[in-house]
Amino acid sequence: MLEPYFNSFNEAGTDEAGRGCLAGPVTAAAVILPEHFKNDILNDSKIVSELKRNQLKPIIEENAMAFGVAHVYPDEIDKINILNASFLAMHKALDLIEKQPDFIIVDGNRFTPYQNIPHACIVKGDGKYLSIAAASILAKTYRDAYMEKIHLEFPMYNWKKNKGYPTKEHREAIREFGLTPYHRKSFRQLPQQLKLDILKS
Repeated sequence: MLEPYFNSFNEAGTDEAGRGCLAGPVTAAAVILPEHFKNDILNDSKIVSELKRNQLKPIIEENAMAFGVAHVYPDEIDKINILNASFLAMHKALDLIEKQPDFIIVDGNRFTPYQNIPHACIVKGDGKYLSIAAASILAKTYRDAYMEKIHLEFPMYNWKKNKGYPTKEHREAIREFGLTPYHRKSFRQLPQQLKLDILKS
């Protein structure tokens, strides 16, 4: 069962979704949970089914002391690179939470300090600590909803299913139709980089 990192702190967990995608934003969430919050289903969003993620989203939102979710879009990703965009998304998510945390726990091994608040980086933290797991669920569900929305604009890429990840189907669509404004131009879109047309939205 996942646990808090510190019981005595207003602990904010933060995590991102979509870092390895070819299209769409990188999305981050920050969550402060009540000290005695428990949930047997809550875990790393990558091992929780889509059905359970969607069930957990309102539970987290209703029970959290505070939470924030933020997107950083492809044009910004292309300017500052995906690692910095991930940190920026986490900072933006932290900006949105109404209650300032005393401590921040971050999924992964790197982070840019936020407002002089102490933090800890935890590899695979989304499978160890409740607040990071909650952030991973919110980041994933909000990003998935965004990708399903833009799928309606460019259905040939099937973002409703692949969410912008580099699946064979997604790469074949890029090869056939070119890039959209939602694609990350700084990423290698195809195994053999080709000159690609840019579709207008």
